Amino acid sequence: MPISKILVVDDSPTERHFLGELLTKNGYQVIMAESGEEALSKSKQLKPDLILMDVVMPGLNGFQATRAITKEEETKNIPVIMCTSKGQETDKVWGMRQGARDYVVKPVNIEELLKKIAALG
Repeated sequence: MPISKILVVDDSPTERHFLGELLTKNGYQVIMAESGEEALSKSKQLKPDLILMDVVMPGLNGFQATRAITKEEETKNIPVIMCTSKGQETDKVWGMRQGARDYVVKPVNIEELLKKIAALG
């Protein structure tokens, strides 16, 4: 199934704007969420084709939100790419264990991110 609708989850308005602009210019429809809780709600309501998930956020962090989304019957088939400044190997392994399909470290390499999105489509 081709990816057209992407939910960008990040508590930073700058990051949301950057990723939103990048994805929109590349033909994707973008939905924004600024918290893990909002990501859970919007993933159920709007059924995005992909979620780009930050990790470090107040409240429900990206690892917790990813785990919840990938375990929930309604949303378990939505792929999640962790998109975070946490670049340690242990962070990547933990993110994948929570159900993420891929992991991108900030600052985002645009070509790499677009290839990873295309590969999931």
